Amino acid sequence: MLTLLLPLLLPVILGIMLFIFKCFDKRNIRNAFVGAALIISAAVTLIVVFNTEGTLTLWKITESASITLKCDPLTRFFAVLMSLMWTLVGFYAFDYMKHEESETRFFAFYLIVMGVLSGIYMSANLITLYLFYELMTLTSLPLVLHSLTKEAISAGKKYLFYSIGGAFLSLISIFYIYTKCNVSDFVAGGFIGNIPAEDKNMLLVFIFLALVGFGCKAGLFPLQDWLPTAHPVAPSPASAVLSGVITKSGVFVIIRLVFYSIGPEFIKDTWVQYAWMGLALLTVFLGSMMAYNEKVMKKRFAYSTVSQVSYVLFGLSLLSATGMKGALLHVIFHSVIKDGLFLVAGAIIVYTGVKNVDGLKGIAKRMPTVIWCFTLYALALIGIPPASGFVSKWFLCLGALEGDIGVFRFLGPAVLLISALLTAGYLLPITINGFFPGSDFDYSKCEKCKVSPLMLVPLIILAVAAVGFGLFPDLITNAIDAIIF
Repeated sequence: MLTLLLPLLLPVILGIMLFIFKCFDKRNIRNAFVGAALIISAAVTLIVVFNTEGTLTLWKITESASITLKCDPLTRFFAVLMSLMWTLVGFYAFDYMKHEESETRFFAFYLIVMGVLSGIYMSANLITLYLFYELMTLTSLPLVLHSLTKEAISAGKKYLFYSIGGAFLSLISIFYIYTKCNVSDFVAGGFIGNIPAEDKNMLLVFIFLALVGFGCKAGLFPLQDWLPTAHPVAPSPASAVLSGVITKSGVFVIIRLVFYSIGPEFIKDTWVQYAWMGLALLTVFLGSMMAYNEKVMKKRFAYSTVSQVSYVLFGLSLLSATGMKGALLHVIFHSVIKDGLFLVAGAIIVYTGVKNVDGLKGIAKRMPTVIWCFTLYALALIGIPPASGFVSKWFLCLGALEGDIGVFRFLGPAVLLISALLTAGYLLPITINGFFPGSDFDYSKCEKCKVSPLMLVPLIILAVAAVGFGLFPDLITNAIDAIIF
């Protein structure tokens, strides 16, 4: 069972090596090392999570509390997502980070976070999960702080304070669960049985606090404000994985809490379920509205993440198989799309210096392939068939309409539709103005940019995936069925 340690330790050790050996200050040597480290770490992670059974207890704290690792279908689902996205964005970063300082430090922490995320996915119980969840905050903080400007330091502080605040709410809830319940390792359907009525009422309060606390990383209102602050100051590869992967780790923790610890039946038809649905839909709407009004490109995409990740949380809050299928589909699709959008933003910033959407008129004349990729991402995120976003949103709306959830049965699909219209409003004008800047536009200033293949190839791969997963959704739904049923 010691093989379970490999996905955690390998990328962490390789990341620490970047700090130790001076030869990695040379870009070519460092990039070759990091590229190999990413591929090997991703391959080892996938081999281990798909071929290792049983558990590994690293430290037994008490009879009911231990630091333990194990793998199950949910582990595999998120490990595949993280490994592929982390590797793809890492290769994009080789060219992007040439325009930033302290490249070695960036890639060192990039590898370290990869190992910590594997720890989250392989956690066997709430204590282990919380440990790696906190480590994720601490190790990803340098990616936000990277430039060390006044704005980056301020954003890093907000990211840290919000994360610690959310983690505190979650920790006191875990303490209460361990005090009042017969806790075990994660099990599908949860481990909470019948408890006294007075304890149940208080337990519901702490479950709600945990949902809000863990929802911080997923951008759930009211702890969502770190996202639009952190993304504009972080390097674009960091913004991509923060939005596409780390926010999904917040989703992963909530799935473990509700579906593998508490049990969905425990909160079904209680005020916790309805409050959770209400917060998710409020976040969907507010995030879309803020994105629609935002002029800074990366900040607009960050507000979009706030909205879109709460699509996932709404699907989970339905506590149904259909809702969960839509949620997990959107986890994959949003990760692909939003990674792509932030990488597009990075390419535009590197080659043109433009950071505001108002400066993107005629951008397609300079970067046609990049903007075509952006357009495919936009269509997928809006949910226009046959792109991938349509499939996940179909299941989310179907899950709401099938459920016995009162007004949310129709309010949910209505809010998702309004959000889709707002998404079209803040993404499609970039494409329209990029390809059709108007008759008064000065084309003489449109010198075509030669985008590096290291930056362009990941964009194309993600664009193909954004459409291809919509055309062939069975590639993912079969894996999801193994989790749900």
